[in-house]
Amino acid sequence: MTSEKPSFKPLFLLWLAGNGLRLSILAIPPVLAFIIQDLSLTGTDVGILNGIPVALFALAAVPGSLLIARVGAVPALIIGLLVAAVGSAFRGIAPGVLTLYAATVVMAAGIAVMQPALPPTVRQWVPKRIGFATAVYTNGLLVGEILPVILAFSFVLPLFGGSWRASLIFWAVPLAAIAAVILLFQPKQDAARATTARLWMPDWRDPLLWKVAFVMGAANQLYFCSNAFLPGYLLSVNRTDLIAPALAALNLGQLPVSFLLLWMANRWERKAWPLIVAGVISLAAIISVVTTASYLTVVAAGFIGFACAGVLTLVLALPPLLVAPDDVPRMSAGVFTIGYAIAMAVSVLSGIAWDISGHAGFAFLPIAIAVLPMLFVTPLINFSHRAT
Repeated sequence: MTSEKPSFKPLFLLWLAGNGLRLSILAIPPVLAFIIQDLSLTGTDVGILNGIPVALFALAAVPGSLLIARVGAVPALIIGLLVAAVGSAFRGIAPGVLTLYAATVVMAAGIAVMQPALPPTVRQWVPKRIGFATAVYTNGLLVGEILPVILAFSFVLPLFGGSWRASLIFWAVPLAAIAAVILLFQPKQDAARATTARLWMPDWRDPLLWKVAFVMGAANQLYFCSNAFLPGYLLSVNRTDLIAPALAALNLGQLPVSFLLLWMANRWERKAWPLIVAGVISLAAIISVVTTASYLTVVAAGFIGFACAGVLTLVLALPPLLVAPDDVPRMSAGVFTIGYAIAMAVSVLSGIAWDISGHAGFAFLPIAIAVLPMLFVTPLINFSHRAT
């Protein structure tokens, strides 16, 4: 692996794009208790609201790959940001549950286009430091998850008089701004590196695609479902005072491993053991969450975030590392399709488990089961395969 250092501009743009992947999605958990009370949501309603983004991430990933094949990775990235901004803004003016769902579909469709665009963009802009550049944009993604959580109660809600609707509209603005910055300052690319891929449909018969997707799905569902069901669980045990610190811990807990991977990504990018260790940490943390309703819950939430961030960063780097350049968008799209389909299914199953059992803690049972691929599928991946 070369030690050549990439320039600052493409790394900063990748970091901003990473922010755009999560800012509007994570605007919901801090205000979810308000939405539940205002719109009278059931546990299943919460599961559906949480499941819509991951469903669109699955359903729109392959069309996103087709868009990349037609217009290129960077234009697709910009289009996705703008569509997500529009959907995010419309969520804030949705008069009821169904219209909130519909606006969430639009927002999530934009983000679903962005996700398969980023791995080929990494390869275009920083071809000699793929692991490092992936860690950079994943760090941006994690910051994009954290900012809505830590700013919700300290800045955004007070700014708008406690209105959850205005807070959702607020987070549309950064998405449009990031799209403008990337459009204006994107690095100039030579023709060979900036060409669009001819292949766009994932090779569904490729075992590597499925193995990587199952591991990503384990981390995806753990992160999104924990964000969705932690507030409801703490509300059910009359510990609403822990909602803000638990969500903050879940999201802030991702930062230490993210910064660690900025240093260690090139050493850990082809290793199975970090993913297996993350699986063990995840299961232990889930057990701690559902057996406590105290500040131990907050600590456990932090460990969940730590594990999710490590797995996500290492798995996102795999398509550019393991397959040929023209295959990166379509393999990424396939991984996102399967991985987020798993997260969608687990979200709905968790909501149903909550409603059937009558206790929000049972929502974490499907989540724990879906973590197991980190332990049992990871050893089956051939990390030594080299892209050609």
